[in-house]
Amino acid sequence: MTIKNSAVAKYKGLGKEGKGSVSTGSGAFSDQPYGFNTRFEDKKGTNPEEQIAAAHASCFTMALSMGLAGEGITNGELETKATVELEKEGEGFTITKSSLVLTAKVAGISEEDFAKAAKDAKENCPISKLLNCDISLKIESFTAL
Repeated sequence: MTIKNSAVAKYKGLGKEGKGSVSTGSGAFSDQPYGFNTRFEDKKGTNPEEQIAAAHASCFTMALSMGLAGEGITNGELETKATVELEKEGEGFTITKSSLVLTAKVAGISEEDFAKAAKDAKENCPISKLLNCDISLKIESFTAL
């Protein structure tokens, strides 16, 4: 089974003065502004690293949720913050790290078993597999319900 998703990025003007927009095929967001200023100058709009962070946070959280449900665990809440790091490397830039910080309240599982499930989700969610960088996971808070 193959699932295809798409996005379209447009850019008018070139270099630092250019302005772009990005839209998802689903319409979840449409014509969101991006450009040099949103990526490197903290201007309002999105950037590729923010979109990767959103994809990684949501993919990991869903993978963990599905893994826990597969073990018969049905009561809980998960929240993950992903932070993607972009570093200057030679003449270009490289994404060097994605840090996942997880807060969870889950019933019916020990902290040790939860940590094992979280580690498995980190290693096996499709976005983790896609990224060729250091991926860290910190379970900031776990509450057994």
